[in-house]
Order: sequence, then structure tokens, then C-alpha cells
Amino acid sequence: MRTIRAVCIIVLLLGITCVSAHASGQDTIRFAFQDRIGSVIPIMAVTMGFFENADLRVEPQRFSSGPACAEALYSGAADLGCMGDATAVIMASRSPDFVIIASHASGEHRHRVMVRADAPFETLADLRGKAIGVKEGTSTYGGLLAALNRAGLKPADVRLVDLTPGTMLEALLAGSIEAFAASEPTPSAAEEKGARQLCTLGGLGNAYPILTLVNTTHFAGREDLLKRFLQAMKQAAEYARAHPEEAARIMSAETGLPLPRTQHAMALHRYDLTLDQSIRTSLDKTARFLLAQGIIKQLPDWSRALTTTYLP
Repeated sequence: MRTIRAVCIIVLLLGITCVSAHASGQDTIRFAFQDRIGSVIPIMAVTMGFFENADLRVEPQRFSSGPACAEALYSGAADLGCMGDATAVIMASRSPDFVIIASHASGEHRHRVMVRADAPFETLADLRGKAIGVKEGTSTYGGLLAALNRAGLKPADVRLVDLTPGTMLEALLAGSIEAFAASEPTPSAAEEKGARQLCTLGGLGNAYPILTLVNTTHFAGREDLLKRFLQAMKQAAEYARAHPEEAARIMSAETGLPLPRTQHAMALHRYDLTLDQSIRTSLDKTARFLLAQGIIKQLPDWSRALTTTYLP
């Protein structure tokens, strides 16, 4: 009798919990984003409680690269994921389930090519025959290919080494590579320890947006969650713009980068929740370049792959 009573109590409690969660309108959203300087808006939304204020239960998943976020989204481990333009284009070109719903940061010069401080190189063309570290599949990777092309180099003219951002500086200082290309905060952290900038990946007509993609199958019939999610992201963006020093302190703590370096790195970005025409044009240009390089087999159907439906 005691056992039956205990079971009944457990079932009753579980029922109350389920009803309560349903009544509050809360569903857990698994959100994959990067621990990078470009992620000010998602990091602020998490740390400042803007998702909770929107009556959302968000499970943050932090990764060091866009491809890692894409893998979490593609495998079903995440429902929403943030990544750079090249990764987003690859995802959108391969499956109709993944749709771009916003860009939360951009910056023409947020990717930089770094070399040792004592290196003799002065231009990207000087790296012919040299090893360059870069994380394959990232927006940095796409930008680097375009920059090499502008410098008169083909990918075969250099040795591209697939490295995660956290290992690039060590490889550079050890002499395993002669240069690396990465987004912030990796270049700024490298400047603290004996590296210098060779060039940025700017001047290519690319805004390098960081985009939020959604697995549409997960939110079928629950699109209101996406609207509240982006509303919370917008509030985080507005807060960061109104309190730049606090935002920089939070990002310095998140990345381990000294505050002055953090502020410099953040200045290379534009933080705004949008999918304006400049972002769309930049994405299409990136897609056409990736198609020409054979990285994607077809252009995304932008009428399906992009939507502003959920933007506040």
C-alpha cells in the first residue's frame, strides 16, 4: 500500500510539473553559439537573462567555431545555431530544413591573417608555398580563399592546414605554420604573445555576417517561440549598444582577452539584429564564390533559405 501511494504521489507530482511547464508556455530551446567576440548578442542574452525575461527556457551550447555549431544543428543536438556566412551557406544549400532567420553581427575586417612578429612577410602573396592555419568550412576559410584569389594565389599555391582557433598561435610560434587566418578574439590574443597582423580579409565586398539558423522541423506549430527568441536577442543588442563598457567587460571575462584588446576587437564588428539588403547581397556573393570553388553544388534558394518573418 505504501509503495502504491508513493507511486501515485510521484505520478501526481510529474503531472503537476508537466501542466505547470505547459501553462507557462516554456519549451527548452537548445541554442548553439560561439565563444567569440562576434557573439556579443547571444552571450549578453544568456548572461543578462533576456531569454528568461521573454519566458523562454534556453539551453546554451558554446563552441569555438561555426562548423561545430552547424554540426550540433545538423545532428539534432541543437535547435538554433549561430555561424559565419560560409558555414551558413553550406547548410542552406544542402537541406531545406535549415533557414537563416537573422544576422547578429558583421564586420568586414573581423577576420585577420597573422604571422610571427619577426616574420619577413609583408603581403599575402609572400605566403606562396607556406603553411597557413585556418579552420575549414568557416567564414574565415571562405574569406581566405577569396583573398588568396585576389592576391593571385590558388589554394594549391599554399598549404592550408585545418586547425581549431585554440591551437593556431601555438602552431605559429612553434614554426609548424607560417601564418594563420582567424576571427576575433584569436588574432588579438595572438598579438599579446608575439604575433602581428599581415592583413585583414576586408576589401572583398563581404560583410562577413554571423547568422542564426533554425531547424524548422523542430518549431513547426511553435513559431511564436522564434519571435520571442529574436525579441530577446534584440533587447540584448540594444543593451550592449547602450552599455558598451559593461559589454566589453563581459566579453573580456568570457574570452580571457584583456579589456583594451577586447574593446579593440569589438570595434571591428557591427552588432545588430537584421537581415537587410547588404547582408543578403553579401551572402549571395559568398554563395556564388563557394559554388565556383566547388565547395557547394548548388546555390541556396534564397526565397526559402532566408526569412525575416521572426525579426522584431
